[in-house]
Amino acid sequence: MVNKIKIKNLVYLLIVLAALLVASILLARPNCPHQGWAFTTEMRAFARLKNRTLLPRPDDFDERVTLEALLESGDDRDRWSEGRAARIEGYVVGVVRGGIEAANCYSLRIRDTHIYIARSLNAPPGERVVVEVTPRLREWARRQGFDWSEPALESALVGRRCRIEGWMLFDREHAQETENMSPGRASTWRATAWEIHPVTSITILN
Repeated sequence: MVNKIKIKNLVYLLIVLAALLVASILLARPNCPHQGWAFTTEMRAFARLKNRTLLPRPDDFDERVTLEALLESGDDRDRWSEGRAARIEGYVVGVVRGGIEAANCYSLRIRDTHIYIARSLNAPPGERVVVEVTPRLREWARRQGFDWSEPALESALVGRRCRIEGWMLFDREHAQETENMSPGRASTWRATAWEIHPVTSITILN
């Protein structure tokens, strides 16, 4: 009888812990650390890059980085530095919600926003560059009086030429889905794994 009670209590405890875990994932996590819920040293370092909040200074910008330079073909994994910032200009061809990821503590609600930049509005996926607005910078923008929510960005930016500024990031998780690293593949949905991530400034040019 005692063993049955212990087993029952253990099962109950496991159910409660599982429910708490699910709730923490489903609900917003304002206290999500900069390293997110990453489980390796490499993943934690990558999450911290994604979650940068320091705004770049003028001497942080690599003036060689342009939309045209990002679209140059070939293996580009070592072409740029994640320690530098960049500004690019191009047409916004889409704004979509990012996926559930470790950097955002696997929250279903608090996610990045992907913005696709290209030389023209009819550019195919393999000629588009991804830039990302993160939850932390979205909140910073709100305090400055800017609405960087996904619906607001989609309404304001799609179809317009914009200047985007922010930190450089090589999204190694998607490197093999890019035209530069895996040219000609049917699964290619972007030009390069290099992103501006996080975005720190958005300017509509026309």
